Amino acid sequence: MNQNYKNSYKVSERGLVSLSVYNVGFQKCDPLYQWGPGIRDHYLIHYIISGSGTYIVGKQQYHLQSGDTFLVYPNTEVTYFADREDPWEYCWVGFTGSDASIILNATDFTREQPVIKDTPEGDAIKCQLLHIYDARGNEFKHAVEMTGRLYTALALFMHNATKNTENASVNQYVQKGIEYISANYSYPITVEDIASYVGLSRSHLFRSFETVLGQSPKEYLTEFRMKQACYLLEHSSLSVTAIAISVGFDNSLYFSKTFHRANGLSPREYRQSKKSP
Repeated sequence: MNQNYKNSYKVSERGLVSLSVYNVGFQKCDPLYQWGPGIRDHYLIHYIISGSGTYIVGKQQYHLQSGDTFLVYPNTEVTYFADREDPWEYCWVGFTGSDASIILNATDFTREQPVIKDTPEGDAIKCQLLHIYDARGNEFKHAVEMTGRLYTALALFMHNATKNTENASVNQYVQKGIEYISANYSYPITVEDIASYVGLSRSHLFRSFETVLGQSPKEYLTEFRMKQACYLLEHSSLSVTAIAISVGFDNSLYFSKTFHRANGLSPREYRQSKKSP
């Protein structure tokens, strides 16, 4: 009798900006079952429940087993495959959002070392990942519950981090900047306004955002506004001009150009594409 299985769930929309679950599941793999080489557009954590396998990132190979965890970074080519004799069983969660990189930066995961061997509180982490799967669904309440359980799972990695706190102040600056953007994006704020609120020079703020998020404060602000605009286009009857004003643009033409550059569609085309057939 074949004991291998795969249970997975993919969210149809990533609605929450700060942190949202993209997919979640658990799988008992066939011998040599492989994913990749390929890239993801989101973060992806795998916790190995039993068995063993190999994770390849660039020129690095990691031979992992029960109790280990590996992280896939967005837009990074990876390959992972199960052992021939003792194929792994794992659970996973994929996620995106502005909080993701800040939280992960406070764990022991790094791009240079994207694995944690013999993961502390591994059983608790496994339970939280399975709880996310249990909360699956495409209604807003499901998104909130899955995200809440994801925060709990990530907090376990943070609580047991062994790295020093040299990045703590950088994280705090970026988090403070994100909080300001979240509260004021509907006003015509500038990068200088954000820097002033955080208490940094514009250049220091730029370096902090680049270090933690991999993008500039201006890029983050624009992306945040575009996500809010997408939500309003889909879930409200406001005019394009009203939506432009609502997300901090006093020029609807400039808003439309920015939106088209970010999404490949004009605001009106985007709204039409989201209407039920």
